[in-house]
Amino acid sequence: MENQFLEIPDSFWGLFRSKNRQVYIDALLQINEEYQYSNYFLSREICIQTLSDYFAKTRVVMVQDELEDELDMLEPLATRILNWLLKSGWLRKVDDYLNMSVNIVIPDYAAVFVSAFAHLAGEDEDDTQVYIQNIYAILFAFKNDPRCNISLLKTALVNTRRLNKTLQDMLHNMDQFFASLLEQKSYGDLLQEHLDGYVEEIVRKKYHILKTSDNFYLYKTDIKHWLMQMRQDVSWLDIVCVRNKQLRGLDLTPEDIIGQLDLIDRGFDDIEHRICNMDTEHTRYIRATVTRLNYLLNQQDNMKGLVIQLLNDLSASSEEDLEKKLALTASRMNFSQFTVISDHSLYKRYKSRQDFTAELMPEEEPEELTREEILQLNRMKNRYSRKQIRAFVLERMVNGRFAVTEDTVSSPEDFEKLVLAYDDSVRKDSPYRVLDQEVPVVEHAGYRYPALVFVKK
Repeated sequence: MENQFLEIPDSFWGLFRSKNRQVYIDALLQINEEYQYSNYFLSREICIQTLSDYFAKTRVVMVQDELEDELDMLEPLATRILNWLLKSGWLRKVDDYLNMSVNIVIPDYAAVFVSAFAHLAGEDEDDTQVYIQNIYAILFAFKNDPRCNISLLKTALVNTRRLNKTLQDMLHNMDQFFASLLEQKSYGDLLQEHLDGYVEEIVRKKYHILKTSDNFYLYKTDIKHWLMQMRQDVSWLDIVCVRNKQLRGLDLTPEDIIGQLDLIDRGFDDIEHRICNMDTEHTRYIRATVTRLNYLLNQQDNMKGLVIQLLNDLSASSEEDLEKKLALTASRMNFSQFTVISDHSLYKRYKSRQDFTAELMPEEEPEELTREEILQLNRMKNRYSRKQIRAFVLERMVNGRFAVTEDTVSSPEDFEKLVLAYDDSVRKDSPYRVLDQEVPVVEHAGYRYPALVFVKK
């Protein structure tokens, strides 16, 4: 591959050192837009007209550049900028002897930088949308087109990695918004920074595309399904290998194709992981913004806000002023307020020695049931159906109320049903419940049980 660095003239890098850097970048973006519209050929007159129309709308202040002389500074603004871009190598003249004209073109090496400028200016289509649609179209073609080859899978893998990189860059750039929170000193400035910065750049342009319109998840399900189908279809894998051998002369095995499919599948798992991280960072930023807004709104009336102001002032003081301010602060401190000496602030009441020793005492372990008791409980629980247990209560209700009395239990079966009915009353789907109140204990016919009151739900 030819090294295009060798084609770049030394004067080309002067744009990044120039004080007129932003003016030249704006001019290149305008020329590039017109360049694409005019089928990649521009005359000098069209370039000058394009720049004149653009800079007529904005006020531009330029200083003399290293490639300019006194005569260049006398030229009109659009001509002066175009001449500098030609001298520095960002643009190039191409003579058309057939039509007796001179065309202005963008060299290959300059086109790379102009594309980067357009990307930084946010003029191109969002990468997350382009890459996910590319992956979707490529995998659909690979699965259904009989002329498919392994290069399609490699292209899909490249797009998957680019999408991962784009999401990771978005995640890494979140810290700049956290830093801007502390730079704002007023409520209005912070709110404007949040709405014009974070909401406009992250939520609407990027986070909104990923989450609200479900761009990623719109394609993800189908892509995952296709990957699984292709991995499991052995006969299809053999056919793909044969076709690649016949049409491309490539010796492929099903394991080679499965390996590429696994890498794409793993890449989609990484995408979901990064989106999850973006959700976490988004939540953290919103919480931090609300906290900062609340602090800026109430810092003069809130004790915590005043304490923070005091600590900030003390930390910014010199050693001599610090001693004076500490002494003045100590002389004005009041520890008699209830908010200072309550359990919720500086003072906390200690527990007595008896309570402390009680916490250290080992808990008594509950006695384990014997084998006969466990079998008896299981037999009792499985002896009656839920319908029988509920009928025991519902049939005795009067006006939706059933109070247990001495006449309720007259046999072991009644006693067992009463116990199971109480256990059933705590279930969500139970038609009745037990009133939560103090009840007496009933002793009758050798049984001892509480006088519960069941009411219908």
